[in-house]
Amino acid sequence: MATETASGLSDHVRGVTVTTLACVGGIVAAIASAQLFGVTEAAATSTQPFLVLAVVLFVQYPLLKLIGIDIQEFGIKDNLYVGFMTFTFWFISYAVLLSTGTGA
Repeated sequence: MATETASGLSDHVRGVTVTTLACVGGIVAAIASAQLFGVTEAAATSTQPFLVLAVVLFVQYPLLKLIGIDIQEFGIKDNLYVGFMTFTFWFISYAVLLSTGTGA
């Protein structure tokens, strides 16, 4: 039997929701970075696309709360996981967009 957290969601549903939002957030951040700063060589060496990533990272927590996940239960491991997954998907997606030279 699946255990439930204080929010009423099972541990599995909570984990899938957090992972999905982090992954989709990273992809959205990459597309936004490509739209705002382009896919030129100058954009590839700029640090400005990190701002988009940071905004997406901070927007995720209110979204998780809105969905019904109690972010007060998050420990350091959960916060690092969200940051790592978002960064990884942003990095890979933005690198693909930069290497193909196509704006999203």
